[in-house]
Amino acid sequence: MFGICNLAIVPIRLEASDRSEQVSQLLFGDHFKIIEQTEKWTKIEVAFDNYIGWIDNKQYFEINEEQFHTIENAPEILNSDLIEYISTPNNQLIPIPLGSCISFLDNDSINRNNYSFEGLKTCGIKDKSNLIKTAFMYLNAPYLWGGKTPFGIDCSGFTQMVYKLNGYKILRDASQQSAQGDALSFIEESEPGDLAFFDNEEGSIIHVGIMMEDNYIIHASGKVRVDRLDHLGIYNAETNRHTHKLRVIKKII
Repeated sequence: MFGICNLAIVPIRLEASDRSEQVSQLLFGDHFKIIEQTEKWTKIEVAFDNYIGWIDNKQYFEINEEQFHTIENAPEILNSDLIEYISTPNNQLIPIPLGSCISFLDNDSINRNNYSFEGLKTCGIKDKSNLIKTAFMYLNAPYLWGGKTPFGIDCSGFTQMVYKLNGYKILRDASQQSAQGDALSFIEESEPGDLAFFDNEEGSIIHVGIMMEDNYIIHASGKVRVDRLDHLGIYNAETNRHTHKLRVIKKII
């Protein structure tokens, strides 16, 4: 069994309960495999990054295996503006956030509600130099655990969505992302778009941000913000202290 998200933003929860923490989100057009179902909840595996969690049964519609593979094999077309709208035949508007997938709208067998989209689109692999421009679209987005949109985002959701909008796949959590790419020996070797990872006292990766020029970093901490980076970690000029301890810088592309 398979499904596709037909709402703007759907929480993916750790457990099958409205009170359970949000660990990630589905955006409009995200498709997934169905692992398990209960009367109210569905356990899913997201196709894009293999992330597993629970969603409400009322917040998606089912598709068959053939439709799932049709979406998998089609070029991924994404909304490239902060917010756009899907329109329905009866003139209802569904707002969708930056990074929502609209590929399935071209397939009549999957687009059963006859949704249409006339907004800005992006598709395909972009040059690495475009990553920082995309990152700035999320500037000042409030921090939200499990979030993936300009209306609330966490550190690894931010890096994943910036890369996704430029045609690259990276995993969902900071610890997972830190296992990808090639490690750099020095900050000076980094390029804008490389990922910097930070650990806690136990050595676990707990934070990630995107390198910019001149030892600056853009990352989600309280909000998506720009700070200085040195060999110790992220330095917050507002509080005059280091906030995150640098572990490694990775070149993903």
